[in-house]
Amino acid sequence: MDNIAGNKSSLTWIVHISVVLLVALWLFPTVGLLVSSFRTTDQISSSGWWQSLFPTEQNVTLRATDPDDEGVQTLIDGVYTITGNLFEEPGAEIGVWGTSSRAIDSYVAGDTADLGDGETITVQANGDYVWTGTVEMSGRGQRVFATAATPPDFTLDNYDKVLFSGSQTDNMLKAFTNTLTVTIPATIIPIVIAAFAAYALAWMDFPGRAILIAMVVGLLVVPLQLALIPLLKLHLNIGIGKGYLGVWLAHTGFGLPLAIYLLRNYMVGLPRDIIENARVDGATDFQIFTKIILPLSFPALASFAIFQFLWTWNDLLVAKVFLIDSTGQTTVMTNQIVELLGTRGGNWEILATAAFVSIAVPLVVFFAMQKYLVRGLLAGSVK
Repeated sequence: MDNIAGNKSSLTWIVHISVVLLVALWLFPTVGLLVSSFRTTDQISSSGWWQSLFPTEQNVTLRATDPDDEGVQTLIDGVYTITGNLFEEPGAEIGVWGTSSRAIDSYVAGDTADLGDGETITVQANGDYVWTGTVEMSGRGQRVFATAATPPDFTLDNYDKVLFSGSQTDNMLKAFTNTLTVTIPATIIPIVIAAFAAYALAWMDFPGRAILIAMVVGLLVVPLQLALIPLLKLHLNIGIGKGYLGVWLAHTGFGLPLAIYLLRNYMVGLPRDIIENARVDGATDFQIFTKIILPLSFPALASFAIFQFLWTWNDLLVAKVFLIDSTGQTTVMTNQIVELLGTRGGNWEILATAAFVSIAVPLVVFFAMQKYLVRGLLAGSVK
């Protein structure tokens, strides 16, 4: 009696917990990527993104002001004195420190270290120091090795460097533009072609229609990698070569089977009376298609547009085969990130920023159109 109409299943809570876990598994890496894209190199190397709002302890190497700088040394009671702050920006707090990298915990804040030759240095917790000597000091400033608690540090410099850097390997803005140039036509072209084909297969009677439908279904299981080299040879033979037109046609060809299959299933499920009444009133097939079928098929069109946009935006293989040139002027974002992995393997803040820039547009597209996704996927499944 637990599962009769009006009663909730006892397993409902398991479903809810599973959904929460799935959302968390997807959300946590995305949030971590976003947070890391605003952090500095030192912050990323010293703590995880979940600790970004709290002070972190890290070993730092600091240096006092060079004694040779004009006006730095002052003579006080016969002792040459240099004062200042070890930190470029205030906010950090020193716990322990030392004058050697092998013993950075020799002193605590407020202690005075004997440097020899009549020189001493006193370091406070906020970084203030007093460096004294019995004779005039020279050379570079005294180094101080310390364990400091640094406050949270967020910056927009990572985005400025990734999007507007003049370096060919760092500039993601050009790659962002190239990706839009590839993705938008590669999404629109197959939708236009597939919509006409789906209408013909759904509502027009002609010889061989069943065979064409079977061929479309069969093409769904053809591996993408199987057609890459033959298709590239065809492009080279007809003069398309490697360029935007070639990659548009490649994405169109690879996306058409699913598009036709999805749209046909949806159009077949539309009320037959509407189409028949339009034909009785004298409407042509083109008028029925544009005035009735397309507006009613918008959920299926939007559903495929989401898939095609995401596939094309995140594509690397097709872009590598049909688009990459020696100058790098047509490099897309996925390939640009691969380049950054080679040249910026240790700069996690740059990689995190580039990755988040890459996923920002797909996230906007998905959340803007996700309400049509389920409706499009279930097209034709229920009569």
